[in-house]
Amino acid sequence: MSAICAAPTCGKETASALKCPVCLKSGSSHVFCDQSCFRGAWTSHKSIHKKEDGSDEVYDPFPNFEYCGELRPHYPLTPRRAVPKHIKRPEYADNGRPISEIKNDRIGKITILTPKEIEKVRKVGAMSREILDATARHIRPGITTDELDAILHKECTKRNAYPSPLNYYNFPKSMCTSVNEIICHGIPDQYVLKDGDIINLDVTIFYLGLHSDLNETYYVGDKAKADKDTVNLIETTRECLELAIAMVKPGVAFRDYGNIIEEHATKNNCSVVRTYCGHGINQLFHCQPNIPHYARNKAVGIAKPGMVFTIEPMLCVGTYKDTTWPDRWTSSTQDGKYSAQFEQMLLVTEDGVEVLTARKSDSPGGPIPRIQ
Repeated sequence: MSAICAAPTCGKETASALKCPVCLKSGSSHVFCDQSCFRGAWTSHKSIHKKEDGSDEVYDPFPNFEYCGELRPHYPLTPRRAVPKHIKRPEYADNGRPISEIKNDRIGKITILTPKEIEKVRKVGAMSREILDATARHIRPGITTDELDAILHKECTKRNAYPSPLNYYNFPKSMCTSVNEIICHGIPDQYVLKDGDIINLDVTIFYLGLHSDLNETYYVGDKAKADKDTVNLIETTRECLELAIAMVKPGVAFRDYGNIIEEHATKNNCSVVRTYCGHGINQLFHCQPNIPHYARNKAVGIAKPGMVFTIEPMLCVGTYKDTTWPDRWTSSTQDGKYSAQFEQMLLVTEDGVEVLTARKSDSPGGPIPRIQ
């Protein structure tokens, strides 16, 4: 029976039974291809080991890291979830390296989809919305982010879709779950959601040879809906995305979307994250064009019919500046205050825009009135 090499720079399937001495004693499922992978990964791998006294079943693997807010990682992570062999996989599924994407970055070419590809991407977009909605219906106080990841993974595989984040640059889970001060790229773990939390589910699937990407931020319980600043943050972020989408049509410069997003955010006392941006998406998970969400940016290019890209503003209650946890994925606000994000995947049409991942009438979540 094969497993996944635990070296973060490998991620390949292996039949090896090689474990580090600590993992061997604890019965951990982490294995390595060979001694080379083990030695190269030791510095990061040792951080996942439990405390020597074994006092905590759930533990923080980075006890010396200075976190900016109250959230902590809750390890151990569950083993990487299997994808049935018959499901078509992106090229990085086995080794973590999206080679075609890396090559395309050097060219900077923006893809125009053919009519046949557009019909396919409509199906993929609709499916990704179904999967996000099916997962989001389970959000409640008491559920863990890893349990949500398991639900998402099952929803993907039963539709013969591959969860795109899985092993993308060795990301260990099938979606991103970003809670409270986490801006993006949160790794699902044993954290139990509480009344008053907010959570973003970022879902991407690979189906019919194409990716589809969308995300939403949700209130957890009634306490979050009763907090004035939290409601203002989430609803402002939702509105920023809607305002930007309304601008999309042939001839509009990609740099212009950030102007209206930052204007609306500032008017509502929120800041706009600059580190991460929207992106082209098609046969590749991430590609040109880049869509920054802040004003006076230098994005290159204009929208043309047949282009597909995401707009996904990330707003914060306090500073827009971010910091990354030692897991090399989780991005947090530097002041520990809440952050929210919304994302849709868009097709530029001859005279406007089509939202490929649009909400349905029965989609969970949705806007609520601001608290005066």
